[in-house]
Formats: sequence, structure tokens, C-alpha cells
Amino acid sequence: MASPIKMWLGERLQTLRKPGLHPLTALCRGPGPPQRGKFNGGLEEVLRGLKKQSVGILLFRRRGDNVEVFLVHPGGPFWAKKDEGAWSIPKGLVEEGEGLLEAAKREFREETGHEVDGEFTYLGEVRLASGKIVHAWALEKDLDPNMIVSNKFSMEWPKGSGILQEFPEVDRAGWFTLEEARRKMHPAQAEFLDRLVRLIGGGERTGGGQTGLEDHQPS
Repeated sequence: MASPIKMWLGERLQTLRKPGLHPLTALCRGPGPPQRGKFNGGLEEVLRGLKKQSVGILLFRRRGDNVEVFLVHPGGPFWAKKDEGAWSIPKGLVEEGEGLLEAAKREFREETGHEVDGEFTYLGEVRLASGKIVHAWALEKDLDPNMIVSNKFSMEWPKGSGILQEFPEVDRAGWFTLEEARRKMHPAQAEFLDRLVRLIGGGERTGGGQTGLEDHQPS
């Protein structure tokens, strides 16, 4: 799958060939007619789209005949009393110039304090109600959820108090059966569980430490 920037640049190539149009203007303009003060779906739109790209890792382990997945609970006062539907795979936004899988590994490290590596399998993407697209990779690995160390963020709390407090991005983590995970995690992310089941139920490993699904990973 081509990256958003590659797709956008491809669409702009024909525009760049139009006589009398400065290349920089062509790059910033979209396909529609010019409008004063607007880029019409050009560079600014692409950058906004990239900010809606989130990446994460779905860690799983086997316990006898059961499969368990690793989820994290967001920190901060808004999520403190929320449980079902609040948990998530460790994930976050892609930084400029960063590969998607590398970004997913970095986000995992920042939210749990653990480095992960091994045979990653791309599980595809899902779209949240907000419009954000989440890419995920599966990795079979075990770790102690009681030993996570998350990075922190600052916010005014209580709201309107003028007091700035620090909160962990992730306040706890845990292993859950697939049935438990469906109740705990964000509903849109539950699609990754179905894809994981199909993967480990019948997916065969291919060479190079990847799986067949890896052929469809984004560039």
C-alpha cells in the first residue's frame, strides 16, 4: 500500500505539468479550482491526514488452549473511572520521517518501558469513529504487566484551577482472554482480534521472520 504522501504526489504530477503554474503552487494546490486563501486538498490536507494515522502493537501469548492479548489503560482523570471500552493496544501517532512499524515499536516502549522485537505480522488497519486510522502488528511475546513504566503528560487539573499536573499516558496494563478483550478494548480495535484469530488459527510462517499477511503492509 502506497503511503499517503506517495499517493498525493502522484496525483499532483499532472498538475505540475500545467503551463504557467509555479511548481510550489502546484504542490500546495489540490485538484479543485483555486480558491483565495485555500490549498484545496493539497499539502495541508495531506499533513492533517498523516496526523490521523496511529500505529500500535497487539502483543499475544498462549496459555494452554487459550490465547491472551496485552492491553493498556489510558491514564489521566478522564479515564480514571472508565473500564469497558477504554482499554487499547499500545499505540500512538507517527512522527515525521518515521516508518510505521518503527513508530509502533517506539510507542510501545514509551507507554510500557519495554522494548519489543521479533516476528511482527501486519494486521491491517481499522478506522475509528473520529476518522483516525489505526495500523496494528501482531507479535507473540510475554511480559509482566506489573512492571510497566509509562511516559507522562501534563494538563491542567482540576479544570480551571490553573494547576498543572502530570499523569502517566498508561496507568495500568493487563493480559486478557479474547472474550475479555472484546469487552475491554475500544470497539473498533476489536477487529484486530478477529484478524489475530485467523492468523494464528491457520496462518503459516514465511521466510524472513514474517508471515504471509506481511505482504500487504503499508509502505
